[in-house]
Amino acid sequence: MLGNLGFTEIAILLLILVLFFGAKRIPEIGASIGKGIKEFKRGLKDEAVEPPAAGSDAPLPPAQSAGPKRLSQ
Repeated sequence: MLGNLGFTEIAILLLILVLFFGAKRIPEIGASIGKGIKEFKRGLKDEAVEPPAAGSDAPLPPAQSAGPKRLSQ
């Protein structure tokens, strides 16, 4: 997708970014995007649940029901 961009196209995109956001905002935007990607990766890593080792006394998580849950009856 981006493999066919030449120097001229990249320069035009950078010029548009500078005109749209201003030269002082671009580093802030880049830093916030980097922090967002880092938090996203950390969230994916934290969600990966490893099963307990064989022979350990750790309880298993409760089984999830296949049907939808009702909020009120």
